[in-house]
Amino acid sequence: MKKNITIIPLIFILLYGTINAQQATTNFQKGQILSDLDYLYHSLENTHFNLYAYTSKDDFERNYQIVRSEIKKDSFNLLETTSLLQKVISAANNAHTRIVFPGSIYMEYVQSGGTIFPLEIAFEDGKALVRKNWSKNDIKIGAELKSINGRSIDEVLQKIYPQISAERSYLKNAQIESLTLSRFYWQVFGEQKVFNVELFIEGKRKEIRVDAIKALEDFEMRRDDIINHKRVFAFKSKAAYLNPGSFAGNEDDYRTFIDSAFIEIKKSQTKNLIIDLRNNPGGNDSFSDYMVSYIAGKPFKWFSKFQLKTSQLLKEHVRQTKDTTEAFWKSVLGHKNGEIYDYDFGFYVPKPELKRFKGKVYVLVNRQSYSQSTVTAAQIQDYNLGVIVGEETAEYSNLYASIFSFKLPETGIIVDVPKGLIERINSKKQDLGVIPEIKIIDHLLDDDDEILKELLMIIHGDLKDITKGRRD
Repeated sequence: MKKNITIIPLIFILLYGTINAQQATTNFQKGQILSDLDYLYHSLENTHFNLYAYTSKDDFERNYQIVRSEIKKDSFNLLETTSLLQKVISAANNAHTRIVFPGSIYMEYVQSGGTIFPLEIAFEDGKALVRKNWSKNDIKIGAELKSINGRSIDEVLQKIYPQISAERSYLKNAQIESLTLSRFYWQVFGEQKVFNVELFIEGKRKEIRVDAIKALEDFEMRRDDIINHKRVFAFKSKAAYLNPGSFAGNEDDYRTFIDSAFIEIKKSQTKNLIIDLRNNPGGNDSFSDYMVSYIAGKPFKWFSKFQLKTSQLLKEHVRQTKDTTEAFWKSVLGHKNGEIYDYDFGFYVPKPELKRFKGKVYVLVNRQSYSQSTVTAAQIQDYNLGVIVGEETAEYSNLYASIFSFKLPETGIIVDVPKGLIERINSKKQDLGVIPEIKIIDHLLDDDDEILKELLMIIHGDLKDITKGRRD
């Protein structure tokens, strides 16, 4: 049976994703928001696989009441409403429980000539460092950002964090890096024309007045997102290099790309293969398993345990959007509301031996390896198919995921909720990302590729290889 379980990415639907394309000027009355707030609370309890996995019921309830008390004026626009409701959801501390970044509102703002904060940041050693400077000011890359308009960077982050669903600050910060501080700052603080920023540059404190930049011409049209969907295959000295891109899109095209890559690898007789899952948005297990089938020596799975929780909202979603003759969706409809049950997709069969790669496999990961790319890295690690290189993934390797979406009745805002629990192959119940055997930090997430450079030096023998490459 062809599996079709998509672990929807954290970031990569955010700008162009599931929030419905209502106008930014849409207003909702206080009563509508309060009604949706109550609906949201009860729906999360009924649909979520484990709403209180990373918070207590008391803390979640306390936060809910605080947010409810903030609903005082008579009407709220769509952005205000979205941000209010996300404050409730993010208290679950689960990355797949969310209202995504209000991309349609942001794009409307951008296209109407809106302006934005001009600095992008990366987090290293507890510091917010400038990784991109789109302003006209002479601000060096790597300068430490200490404050914006009188608020310390810690105060700024504490205002932004409730808009980001994540299990830990490491993952929240990774999302700020990916989606950018500029966009989140706009969501939380609104448009500001001037920014007084405090920086530490080479150990010296410096205050600079920075003008806002045009969000379209000076930001969106000049930059590339950290997340990379592109597929790349190349030979780099003594290694084949394969970046499969996102595990989504046209699956036939994807399989053709993977087939072609491994044909070339076989012809070359190279002994080293580098699979690059950095800055990867994730996607669908049927994509990743197809790639893994070229390096696996026996049938494999992408989970040790996969469990689902049924609910009335999930059943309605299935009946409206899925093929109910498929076994997976039939199982959802065949269990009682609130019931948790195991589902087994069975084993994936590897490629015939003559087609498989049998040399040393290295898998690159970083804090921007999300969802299915994290699952795939854990799968390769747990089956001893290769060595993980880079930095710990921000996403946990055991996931509350397999999300579905429902719409709030009054505002029409879409909510994502995980209906499933995915446990990695080694069955260890640890709240950790994938931990590399060879640890190399991706400094500033810039164009200087420290991880790949150092790995190639190891392969060339210029640095000591502390592993066996492929751990058979």
